[in-house]
Amino acid sequence: MGVVGIDKKIMALDELANVIQDLKSKGKTVVQCHGVFDLLHPGHIRHFVAAREQGDVLVATVTQDEHVGKGPGRPVFDQRLRAESIAALEPVDYVAINKWPDAANTIRLLKPDVYVKGSDYQDPDKDLTGMIKPEEEAVNSVGGVIRFTDEIRFSSTNLINTHFDVFSEEAVTFLKSFRSKWKAEEIIGRLKTLTQLKVLVIGDTIIDEYHYCRAMGKSLKENVITTKYVGEETMAGGVLAVANHLAGVCGQVDLVTTLGRQDSREDFIRKNLKRNVQPHFVFRDDAPTTVKRRFVDVDFFSKMFEICFLDDGKLPDSSETEMCDHIDRISQDYDIVLAADFGHGTIDQKLIESITNRTNLLSVMTQTNSANAGFNLITKYPRADYVCVNGPELRLASGNKFGDLEQISRDISRRLGCQSMVVTLGHQGLMVVTPESEPFHIPVFSQEVKDRVGAGDSVFAMTSACVAAGLPAELIGFVGNAVGSLAVRIVGNKSYVEPAPLYKYITTLLS
Repeated sequence: MGVVGIDKKIMALDELANVIQDLKSKGKTVVQCHGVFDLLHPGHIRHFVAAREQGDVLVATVTQDEHVGKGPGRPVFDQRLRAESIAALEPVDYVAINKWPDAANTIRLLKPDVYVKGSDYQDPDKDLTGMIKPEEEAVNSVGGVIRFTDEIRFSSTNLINTHFDVFSEEAVTFLKSFRSKWKAEEIIGRLKTLTQLKVLVIGDTIIDEYHYCRAMGKSLKENVITTKYVGEETMAGGVLAVANHLAGVCGQVDLVTTLGRQDSREDFIRKNLKRNVQPHFVFRDDAPTTVKRRFVDVDFFSKMFEICFLDDGKLPDSSETEMCDHIDRISQDYDIVLAADFGHGTIDQKLIESITNRTNLLSVMTQTNSANAGFNLITKYPRADYVCVNGPELRLASGNKFGDLEQISRDISRRLGCQSMVVTLGHQGLMVVTPESEPFHIPVFSQEVKDRVGAGDSVFAMTSACVAAGLPAELIGFVGNAVGSLAVRIVGNKSYVEPAPLYKYITTLLS
């Protein structure tokens, strides 16, 4: 079949829906398959052949690139190439690229008589995507039936991991060793127990604004670069992002934070918190809610500059007292308390004394940034059971710019009485520090970075939950690294690392 013939098979979803309606009116039985099909292999071909035997016409719908949840670097082949590969197969009559994250809406639109999946999805309890149940419901709603093929099995992910340079040499070596100790099913099973946790998060609210611009050149009259406004997005950042990340895996997440009485953004915040996040707001009359406005080149997604609207001075006495009294009343009711300290005034010295004295299990993240002028070091905490901090911030806290980072991490870990510490190292991965063993490194799983904003928050949230659940240090580091790899592909806090993509990525890493 030539390219023209292949192109005729590929249709827009709405166009395909009309074609199917016409075929069904003529008494034809329409069969639908759906998947990523990133690397077409004999298992896929046999699946399509078996599906075609279920009816008169076979249509295949392909997952859109942005909804392929198999981790960084995936899909290897873009949606158009994947659609063309499938269209080239004789058993397939029509192909369309999906426009939703899953197939449920597509099924309702196309109304197939038969929906065919591989036998891997036959047991809904083993479906990492969590999508087979809503897909089956959609099939039933349009009067169709779902059937499963049991053909020869290949794994696209396994083939890609083996034959494509998806991982660095260091990552390949680490993953080979890690696979000998841990299976994906065991790790995912442990992560699913996090739903039992009751978590309290304290920290600074940040509203992240992204203003997208396109450079127009230098002004003719002044030494000013002129930009054209393209669009903007507003996101819930800071402690709000930490809470939302936790809410994906933990059953109960309570939040305590400060908002400015001036321009509080309370309605926006409540609307953008997940359902199982219960907030308690303490208002300060002397400041607005912190807003970080970033101006971004839309063509290259490079940040040009940032404006901060904040007042990080000491909390007013009344706000401070309300905050401390509330924390004192509730802090011992949780499996773990997280201090997400961005240095913008919410967590002052009096509150630090309160949470370090009254909290059973305390997890701390401090961020040193231009907005707090460097005056936000992890060492301001006299105690922390778990710490998540990046390497340069750890050096700054120690006052040691060039010393051995492993020794610095051990010294600060002992000083704070940490049970464990994760030191994030950017493109070098991360380091895990415990009192029982030498610090060990986990190399980065992906060099693909879209936006680093919010990535540290996701690592802190997930690893803290793992600490609360008593997971071993090596596993905590592995999960943190996986979460970070997914988070840097997300613009700011536009979305969060959800369980299903994380589980799929873990499966990808260990295939």
